[in-house]
Amino acid sequence: MKMLVDIYTNLSYKIEKASYITPILAQREIYKYTLGKEKHCKGIKKEVRSSSEFIEVTKEKYDVLIVDESHRLKQKSGIYNNKGENQTKEIINASKFSIFFIDDLQRITLKDEGSTEEIMKIAKKQHAIIEQFELTSQFRCFGSTEYISWVEDVLQMRNRQNRDEIDFELNYDVKIVDDPNEVRNFIKKKNKKNNNARIVAGCCWDSKEEARNAPQIYDIEIEKYNFRMSWNLKKEKWAIAEDSVERAGCVYTCQGLDFEYIGVIIGKDMIYRNGKVEGDYKERAKTDHALYGIQKIMKENKEKGENLVDEIIKNTYRILLTRGKCRLHYILRR
Repeated sequence: MKMLVDIYTNLSYKIEKASYITPILAQREIYKYTLGKEKHCKGIKKEVRSSSEFIEVTKEKYDVLIVDESHRLKQKSGIYNNKGENQTKEIINASKFSIFFIDDLQRITLKDEGSTEEIMKIAKKQHAIIEQFELTSQFRCFGSTEYISWVEDVLQMRNRQNRDEIDFELNYDVKIVDDPNEVRNFIKKKNKKNNNARIVAGCCWDSKEEARNAPQIYDIEIEKYNFRMSWNLKKEKWAIAEDSVERAGCVYTCQGLDFEYIGVIIGKDMIYRNGKVEGDYKERAKTDHALYGIQKIMKENKEKGENLVDEIIKNTYRILLTRGKCRLHYILRR
């Protein structure tokens, strides 16, 4: 949030028309709500936009468009993905200067097409002058790049040699437990300070329609530990709502956002077998459409399908495991 305000404030002195774009609905809602509470930020609030708003925008209407979470850009827009031609192309066409923030390890659905390779390809077709930079530091996870590397290594997302010889100071505390009630008790205790601790879970439990407006109806049930919890409510700003610590968030409600403390429930869609971390799409919730169409891909090319499943599921847990700003992650082992 602070980065958005700083960038926009600095740009506004030099240019006339700039907007901030994110494809993630939950992120836009939180940013607009938070910015709307600050008098000096109300001008920024109206410039927080969806990536689907540029289908018919005239060429170079904007001086600068800042695209956050660009890895979540889609080809087409609309509820049924039937509007426009290509979101990346439309954004480039609508601005004199476009800035794309990309993390190729945060693609979480088969429809996400905003990879570095794809954006570069489209930019070249648009005859854009391209400059590419790598961000070498960050505020996420207490600034611990070592912890993020550790997560990627545990999930086997990088091809590392001499894995057993990795030796660095993690600078981040992680606790792995079996009982989800222990996770919940810790998070609720930490949340009392300033309402900035949350529980998140993998997309392995169906979202019940009747539970979206009734928190007393549970979506997530782990009978072994007598643990029950519902997903976030339908019209709830889960990341900042006063009592949403009582409900679990998923990757769609937390991607792009940070919390002081996070508890992660790892579901059965990620397994460790014969020394290998693998994804199991059959354990994903039927109400989750991230891997919609994977069965067809599996029939046509099993190896390609398996690789896509691993990519989407590992990326999902990488995101969940890197939402905490403070030095303690609680992870439920299932």
